[in-house]
Order: sequence, then C-alpha cells, then structure tokens
Amino acid sequence: MKRIVILGTGGTIAGQARSAADNTGYVAGTIAVADLVAAVPPLAAFAIDAEQVAQTDSKDMTFAIWRALAQRVAHHLARKDVAGIVITHGTDTLEETAYFLHRVLAPARPVVLTGAMRPAGALAADGPQNLLDAVRLAASPEASGVLVCMAGTVHAGCEVRKAHPYRVDAFDSGDAGPLAYLEEGVLRRLRDWPRGDALGLAHVLRDDWPRVDIVLNYAGADDALVDALCALGVRGIVAAGTGNGTLGAPLEAALLRAQTGGVAVLRTSRTARGSVIDTPGAALPDAGTLTSVQARVELMLRLM
Repeated sequence: MKRIVILGTGGTIAGQARSAADNTGYVAGTIAVADLVAAVPPLAAFAIDAEQVAQTDSKDMTFAIWRALAQRVAHHLARKDVAGIVITHGTDTLEETAYFLHRVLAPARPVVLTGAMRPAGALAADGPQNLLDAVRLAASPEASGVLVCMAGTVHAGCEVRKAHPYRVDAFDSGDAGPLAYLEEGVLRRLRDWPRGDALGLAHVLRDDWPRVDIVLNYAGADDALVDALCALGVRGIVAAGTGNGTLGAPLEAALLRAQTGGVAVLRTSRTARGSVIDTPGAALPDAGTLTSVQARVELMLRLM
C-alpha cells in the first residue's frame, strides 16, 4: 500500500473553542496533526505519515512557513512509496498557499490542501470529513496537481478562492467551477486536473523575498499609498481595480510613475468573479483571471 503524507500547518481544523457551540471564538492551531488523524477512525485504513510543519493561524502565514512547506512537499514527492500529500491549513490564506505551491512545484502526484470552517470540538465539526475526503483524493491514482478539497468539492489550487467568511462551503473556483466532487468516497470528476510548469524550489529558498503590496481602487482613491510604498522600496504593486481593472486618475498616475521607476505593476479586479479583459494600448499590464492575492504571489515569484 502506498503511503499518504499529511503535513500539518495549524488552522481552524486544529482549533479549539471553550464551548462546542462556539464556531467563531476559538484558538486556531492548537491540536497536533497526528491527533487530528487519530480522531478520524476511517483513516486507519490508509498508510499515513503525519508531520507537523507549522502550528499557526493562517492569517499569520509567513514566507518562512511557505518555504519550509514547499521543501517538505518536494521531499515527500521524491519518495517512490508516496501516493500523494495532504496539507491541513487554515482557510484565511489557503488560496494563497495553494497558488504558491502550484506555481513552484506543479506536481504530477496530488497535493491536496484542506481545512475547516469550524473548530475541532464544534457540535458539527467539518474538519474530520474534510480530512478524510482529502486523504481519499490524495490516494486516488486519477488525481494530480495542487488541489483543494473542502465540503466535498475539489478545486484547482491555481483557481480556488475563499468566497464566504462563515459557511462550511466557503470556497469556489470563480467562473471556472470545481474540478470534481467527492461523494461517499467516490470521485466524480468534471474536468481536467490542473497543469503547470514548475518554477522549482530555487525560487523560494532565498531569504530576501521581494516586497509586493496590494492597493485598492475606490471612490476618492489618490496617489498617497503608492507613493508611500515606493518610498519604502516596494518591488511590486498589485492594483485591485474597479470593474474591468479600472483605476481612478490619481491612483493610475501614481502607478505609472512607479512602473517608470522600476516597480512591477499588475492590475486585477476587486470583483469576485470574471477576468480583467485586456484593452489595446493599456499602459499597466493585467493579471487576467488571477485574484489580487494570487496576482501578488505571481508577481513575487516573477521578481524572484
């Protein structure tokens, strides 16, 4: 039997609240990943290696954890006895980690991120089922690439985004839609698995990650934030524009000045769905279908 490696990073799935009825006032990342596995009896049917990479609330995710996680994923993917990898992760920045791993590793075997919207001790905790589904997906010889499995739905790591702050089905894939569903352990595939060209670990083993920030266009937005970021030595800026990546005149002028001064700029839309449609002669490049946080990861990796 090939093995499944489960890498723990903390999050709500490993969180505890004082009351089983409290789904929001909990402390994330308090339960070890080995204990999460032991609490799901059907996982005993799988050969599992559990390893704690980090123990954090994912709103506090760091580049150092990303680097360590990418190294451990690459290490275990190099093992011939490993069928796939599961990563338990907080939901707040799960989409950023998923996109990061997709761009850096683009694995042929499944690397499945999962988490929970309710803490482990909740009356109706969603973490145990999500973990079981993720392991089943990672063990599937049909699956490949960086995937996210939440609430029985499988998303591509390069497309997934958190779309709701509370519901257990908090994730979607925008216009692309899900890749598959897991129904009573049976995988119902809807479209092809994600593909990509691996950038490789060399991109992320350095310590001097370039600073890339996000600015938002809104009524009355001016040039102050962009000018301040340039003064701080920012290397890249993602502009979350209104509508089709549109920007108010003062903000656009500041971004053009920054771009002329050597700062890399990408435009996205602050809307939840769709793509920025390129317009001929646009002075600032767009990020297509990427969300603002995905575009930030993309820009960092390009600059590295």
